[in-house]
Amino acid sequence: MALKRSSSMKTELVNAIQLQELELELDEEINTCSSNNTPAEPADAKAHTEPRCYTVEEAVESIGFGRFHILLFVIMGSANIVEAMEIMLLAVVSPEIRCEWRLEDWEVALVSTMVFLGFMVFGVLCGYVADKYGRWKVVFGGFIWASYFSLLTSFSPSYGWFIFLRCMVGCGVAATSQGFVLKTEFIPAKHRASLLPLASIFWMLGSMLIIVLGMTVVPTMGWRWMIRFSIIPSIILIGLFLFIPESARYQVSAGNIQGALSTLNWIARMNGATLPEGELREPEVTERGNAMTLISPTYRRTSLLLWYSWFVASFTYYGSVLSGSELLEKNLLCVTDADLEHQIKHNQEDTLCYCIPFNMADYQTLLISCLGEVALIPLNICLLNVFGRKPSMAILLVLSAVFFMLVNICTTMFGFTVLLFLLRSVVSMNFNVVYIYTAEVYPTSVRSIGMGFCTSFSRVGGMIAPFIAQVLMSRSVILALSPFATACVICAVGVAFMPIETRGRALLQHG
Repeated sequence: MALKRSSSMKTELVNAIQLQELELELDEEINTCSSNNTPAEPADAKAHTEPRCYTVEEAVESIGFGRFHILLFVIMGSANIVEAMEIMLLAVVSPEIRCEWRLEDWEVALVSTMVFLGFMVFGVLCGYVADKYGRWKVVFGGFIWASYFSLLTSFSPSYGWFIFLRCMVGCGVAATSQGFVLKTEFIPAKHRASLLPLASIFWMLGSMLIIVLGMTVVPTMGWRWMIRFSIIPSIILIGLFLFIPESARYQVSAGNIQGALSTLNWIARMNGATLPEGELREPEVTERGNAMTLISPTYRRTSLLLWYSWFVASFTYYGSVLSGSELLEKNLLCVTDADLEHQIKHNQEDTLCYCIPFNMADYQTLLISCLGEVALIPLNICLLNVFGRKPSMAILLVLSAVFFMLVNICTTMFGFTVLLFLLRSVVSMNFNVVYIYTAEVYPTSVRSIGMGFCTSFSRVGGMIAPFIAQVLMSRSVILALSPFATACVICAVGVAFMPIETRGRALLQHG
C-alpha cells in the first residue's frame, strides 16, 4: 500500500515538473518573435512556432512619408517661428530699450545673456523630463510658459524686471526646442536629410515677422505693443499642437506598447499605409534620461566634441545676428557710399546719444539677411546627402570663418548686405547640421537629455556672443569679429575627430 502511494506521488511530481516546463516553453514562445528584418527560415516550420514582430523603426519606415508628416512639418515648423521671434526680438528691441532706460552697451548685452541663461539652465532639465515623462508634455508646457512670460515682458516697469522676465521666456524656449526631437523620431531615415533643413524656412519666417513688426508697430505704437503682437503665433500654435501625438519611440521605451501601437496605427491610416505584419515588440528601457550614458566610453568623445560644436554654432549664429544689427544701429560700417545718416558714428566716450533707432533701410538690410537662412537650403540638403553630416559641418564652419572676416572690409552698402546675407546662410546651415547630427547620434533612451545638454552648451555661446558683438564692437570691429572666425576654425578641426557618421543610419533605441 505504501509502495503504491509512493508511486502515485512520483507520478504527480513528474506531471507537475512537465507542466512547469511546458508553461516555461509557452512563455518563451510568447516572448520570442521573428523579426521582419531577418532572412526567411527554411520551409514553414518556424511560422507555426514564432510569431512575426517588428520594431518602431521598422514601422516608421514601413509607413513612409505622407499626410501626417506634412502636418507634423507645418505644426512643428511653426514652433520654430515662435522660437525665432522670441530670440530675434532682442535684435529689434535693443535700440528701443537702450533709449527708454538710457542703457550702456553692457546692459543691452545682458538682456540677451539673461535669455540664454534661462535656456541653458532649463535645457538639461527639460531634456531629462522629456526622456522620463515624454516629449509632448515638455513641448506643450514650453509653449504656454514662453507665451505667458513674453506677454508679461511687455508690461515691464523697469530694466531689472525686463531682464528677469526675458530670462523666464528663455526657460520656456528651452522646452519648446525639444520639439525637434519629437519631429525627428517620426521621420523616416531617408527623408531626414531633406526635411529637417527645411525647418529653416519657418525660422526665417519668424525672424522676418518680428522685423516687420519692428518696422510697422514700433514707430507708431512702441516696442511693448510689438511684443504683445508677437505672442499671437504662440497662442495659435498651442491649439494646433493638440493634433501632434506623443513620440512612439518614447512610448515603447517607457513600456507603453499599446500607446505606441495606437499612435502608429493612426499615422498609418492618415498616410494611407499599413503597419508591418505581426506585433510591435520592443523591450522596455528602464534606464531613461541617464546623463552618464553621454560620457560613457561609447559616446564620450562624440559628446565632448558635440558640446563644443553646439557652443560654436550658437556663438556664431547669434554673433552674426547681433553684429549685423549693431553695425547698422551704431553706424560702424565701413561703406564707400554712406548716406548722411550713416555717416554719423556712435561715440561711446562722448556719449553722442542713447537713441539711435533703426531707419527703414536698416530694417530692409536685416530682412534681406534673414532670407540668407533659406536661400541656400538646396546646397545644405546636397551637402548632407552627398558628403554626410561631419564633412558638411567642417565645410560650413570654414566658410563661416571666411565670411566673418570679410564683413570687416570696406565696401558699398549693397556689398555689406550681400556679405551679411552669405554669413547668415552658412552659420544657419551649420546650426541645421548640428541639430540633425545630434538627434541621430544618440539612442532614444537619452536622445532628449543629450539634446538638452547640447542646447545648454549652445546657450553658453549665446550668452557670450552679445558681449563680443555689442560691447567689443564699439571699440574695434575687427577685434569683435575675430573671435567668431577663430572659434569656427577650431571647431572645424574638432569635427574631423568625431567617431560616428550618421548619414543613412537608423535611429538607435538603446545605447
